[in-house]
This record gives sequence, C-alpha cells and structure tokens, in this order.
Amino acid sequence: MQVLERFGDPALLAELEPRVGVDLTLHEEIALEFRAVSAPLDEVVAWVVEHVQVRPGLRDLAERHAPLVISAGFVELIEPVLAREGLELEVLANRLEPRSDGWRVEFRDAVCCVVCGEPCKRGALAGEPYVYVGDGYSDRCAALAADRVFARDGLARYLDEQALAYEPFESLHDVARVLGR
Repeated sequence: MQVLERFGDPALLAELEPRVGVDLTLHEEIALEFRAVSAPLDEVVAWVVEHVQVRPGLRDLAERHAPLVISAGFVELIEPVLAREGLELEVLANRLEPRSDGWRVEFRDAVCCVVCGEPCKRGALAGEPYVYVGDGYSDRCAALAADRVFARDGLARYLDEQALAYEPFESLHDVARVLGR
C-alpha cells in the first residue's frame, strides 16, 4: 500500500479496496491499482528500500525457522528489502512489468482455488502441513488450510467472524518464541 500511496493513485486505492470480495477479485484490484503506477522500477525500489520497514522479529523468525515468504506483493519489491535486512529467504510472489504507461502485474497464482473461487496462495502450500502467519485479505484461504495460524489485523478479524481459532501476534518475535517452544 505504501507504494500505491507514494507512486500510484491513493483515491483509487480507497475506492477499490472495499470492493475486494464484493464485486472485485483481489487480482482485479491489484491490477487496477498498479496500472496507476508509472514511475521507473529502480526509483520505486530505492524508495521502498529506504522507507519500508519489515515487521519486527523477521530476522529472529528467519534464523530459527527459514520461513517461506508468500505474498500478494511483488518479488521485485520484496527481495531488495530482504537483502537490505541481510536475509535470503524463498519468496513466492507476483511479478511486475513496469511500464511508463502503468505497471502490469504478472500473477504467480493463475488457477482458481476450489475453496475460495479466486487464484490464491493456498495452492502453493498444498501437500505438507504448515504454520501460517498473516495479516490480510490475501492470507484468508491459505490460513484456513494451515495446521496452526498466527494472525493479526484483517486476517484476525476475518477468522473471528468465522469463529476459527488462531494465535494473535504483535511482532514476529512473538511467533518465533512460540514456535521455538
């Protein structure tokens, strides 16, 4: 969201975000929002590396558990932030085609999920049992299939509405500490 607020159209963000799950899929929202970004990728990456902060405790969690980073964001923006933090983690995320007439999104997940009806993160996690840590709309379906869920913000509100169990967290230090037991 910070990239959209700085380089995109904040009014469009405010208009589209409440429509996700109502009359827009998450992919449709993301594609429309990033069409409003026309800045050169290197300029945006430099700004992201300077301004975007990782959730406290990421290094602690990474050193103890080497988590998979699965995101509705973009490899081109996530990997430079991880590099700034001195972390090398596997990243599954969307890709960008930065264009001067508006960025195009190359979605990692293209097949619709039989559970949620949208392309989602869940398919990339199928097979082995997993612990899921999340905070937003794109985390919902994958969290439903997890053996253990740590949630906050929008994901926690959704799980509360569904009367589903999860463990709340403030920082990733909390998650690393609980998993380390």
